[in-house]
Amino acid sequence: MRRGCIAVGNVKCDACHRVVRHGERYLTLDEEDVKCRLCVDCCVARGYTSSRLEKGKEVLSFLSVE
Repeated sequence: MRRGCIAVGNVKCDACHRVVRHGERYLTLDEEDVKCRLCVDCCVARGYTSSRLEKGKEVLSFLSVE
């Protein structure tokens, strides 16, 4: 299960170990017994994001495109 989150405190990315600061977006992956937090840069690199046009602006989304 994928959940897009906004950091309330400092959260550490499990892939690149960068600190996601307060107010930044990150993705939480819950797969079976493994829980993983990824920063936006790692999500883009792994293909977990999609972009779409909303109100004339391009928006980055963590939601899966069906």
